[in-house]
Amino acid sequence: MGRTRGTWNSRSTWAAGVALAALLAFTGYAILSGGDEDTDTPSKGGPSASASASPGPSATYAPPDDWTEPSSWAALPRGERTDDRGSQVGFPQSTEGAVAMMVTANTTAIEGEQSNVDEQLRIYRSYIGAADQSSENAEQIELAAIQTDKALAKQMGVSPGQPLPPGAYVRSTVVGYKVIKTSDSEVSAWLLSRVVQKNGEMEKEKGSYTRTLAGAQWEDGDWKLTGDATARAQQEVQGQAQPAMAAPGDAAFNRAGWTAIRQAS
Repeated sequence: MGRTRGTWNSRSTWAAGVALAALLAFTGYAILSGGDEDTDTPSKGGPSASASASPGPSATYAPPDDWTEPSSWAALPRGERTDDRGSQVGFPQSTEGAVAMMVTANTTAIEGEQSNVDEQLRIYRSYIGAADQSSENAEQIELAAIQTDKALAKQMGVSPGQPLPPGAYVRSTVVGYKVIKTSDSEVSAWLLSRVVQKNGEMEKEKGSYTRTLAGAQWEDGDWKLTGDATARAQQEVQGQAQPAMAAPGDAAFNRAGWTAIRQAS
């Protein structure tokens, strides 16, 4: 018998499948190669603890020389405490609190002895909802992160498992967001991140922008990234044009409707 919609026993069964795909989509580290320009590249590929990245074609992006003031800025709240993994948690139950959690969960760094495995498992354990936590998911995330660490080690001329060379790093920082839908218990948003990579002290830094779709739910007194919320976000934006990726200071950033993030002092 052929597969039909009737083979999905319930909406929750369907959502569970989307949850796994969404929460294991690669967003953290698009390993950069070639050229010095900024590459406007949506994330794609294997597993990661971060929220799901949107699919899309690659295109070259170079920030303009002139500065256009972002039309919308936000100073997002910080978490009220740090958990035992070193992650900020305890964000307020508000739209800004949910976005602040998403931004924190997508702000990462691989440098020195801090590996991609370390970062991805920290994000998974600190920010992923209970329903999406399983030994199988954790194993998939760890295995994919190991492959990324091996690829970085090869690029940077060290053996897998060794610390990166002095001055080498890969960092991801969220620079803008666009809320899709919000309620007291669920928030969805696009995140715009800047990913930079430097292969050593004497190497030139290279960068790209990524656009990520994230959904969060209020769970046990804090915001968590969940597959169900991300699935609903995917449904909400289905058929819509994805917001263009552009650096803060580019007029296209405003036209796309991004809100710039003001760094906390």
